Amino acid sequence: MSGSGIAPASEPLRRFLQVARGAGLRVSAAEGIDAARAVQMIGFSDRDILKDSLGLILAKTPEEKAAYDEAFELYFKRDDLGASEDEAEGPKRGSAAQSQGGEGQGEGGGQGLGQLLEQDDRASLATEMEKAARESGIENIRFFTQKNLYARRILDRMGLRQVERDIEALRQSGTPEGLGRAQFLEGRVDQLRDSVRDFVERNLILFAKGETEKFREELLKSARLSNLERRDLDRMRVLVRQMAKKLAARYAKTRRRRLRGQLDIRRTMRRNMGWGGIPFITVWKQKRIEKPRVMVLCDVSGSVAPMSQFLLMFLYALNEALSDIRSFAFAGSLIEVSEILEKEPVEQAITKIMELIGFGSSNFGNSFADFEDGWMQHVTNKTTIIILGDARGNRTDPRADIVARMSERSKRIIWLNPEYKSAWGTGDSDMYRYAPFCSLVTVCNTLRHLERAITDILEDAV
Repeated sequence: MSGSGIAPASEPLRRFLQVARGAGLRVSAAEGIDAARAVQMIGFSDRDILKDSLGLILAKTPEEKAAYDEAFELYFKRDDLGASEDEAEGPKRGSAAQSQGGEGQGEGGGQGLGQLLEQDDRASLATEMEKAARESGIENIRFFTQKNLYARRILDRMGLRQVERDIEALRQSGTPEGLGRAQFLEGRVDQLRDSVRDFVERNLILFAKGETEKFREELLKSARLSNLERRDLDRMRVLVRQMAKKLAARYAKTRRRRLRGQLDIRRTMRRNMGWGGIPFITVWKQKRIEKPRVMVLCDVSGSVAPMSQFLLMFLYALNEALSDIRSFAFAGSLIEVSEILEKEPVEQAITKIMELIGFGSSNFGNSFADFEDGWMQHVTNKTTIIILGDARGNRTDPRADIVARMSERSKRIIWLNPEYKSAWGTGDSDMYRYAPFCSLVTVCNTLRHLERAITDILEDAV
């Protein structure tokens, strides 16, 4: 379909697609074209048919359908400037179609606005308000503090300044008729201001939602996990799953590309003997790439516990990219928690783990001794060991000798420390005793840090 074929619906539909994406819908370019074709066929006159048609194209999952319904109702809502339900029902659909389609015929500006107010032509006023809003760039609104600015811009473009001058002139006339008209117009202007403010607020919710969510997500990814409020945890779990899914998909794509390898000339020639050696069928050299094997030792004591929970959640969301994940939790002693995490939903499993061993006082030396006695034999030169902890053992024996033996048997040890580097080696911190036996020791107290660490593990494996 040519661009001119979808031109009549492109502008209002483009704004709605922008709103839909901000609400969380994944709208591809092809779906946008399908939506434009649908709108061209059915128009904007019947909102029920429009909503059902666009919903079939744009919303795929139950979550997206709920977000779509909310975005559609808010975007196409038409109050017709305070009209009663019976009064508004007739012109509502036509007004919506005209204003969104850019075909409104209302007389905006100057004396025209005064006439519309005196005639109480609410449908035309709504059309002029939306026309003025588009000209004011309402879709660029992002902050609550901009609400009054955009409201004033819309009113000025509708011709409010001229109406205010007319009202003042009527007052100055001193006649009963003039004063009566002035009072009537003042009431209509007050209603118009309220409607415009409400309209701007709806657009703020519509167009700023995506940017606000994006800003909030970036803030949460970069915030120290120990500083997060309880209300942020659900959102953080969603972010963890999204980040893990993205990493797993990227890793799988890289692995598929690497698996293709180089052209196997001899096998290709043999396979194409029936065609005189012309390579209709290509055979590629295959290279076996093993998924990284990971053992995770998580300190679940005190302030380190939130970080450990997110690390376990993150790793188990990466099941497509990682194999042989074995997870251990420790405070004063160490236990394996792999079976708990495999059999129960991650959130419930983490709660159970914390009840079993969490929030106690740290004893790294004793925990490393438990690991050596029970699981050291499973560590091979293909195993990556991740230790998450602040290395503060409350002045107990750090048993760095065990970490040295772990380092000799494993591929590498990565230590993620939630404390800032300036705190390492102070007080009861044994970080610098363990550091010589680790391939990497890094600060890790945000989702960004965590994502970077896991990315390094995956990239090293391919």
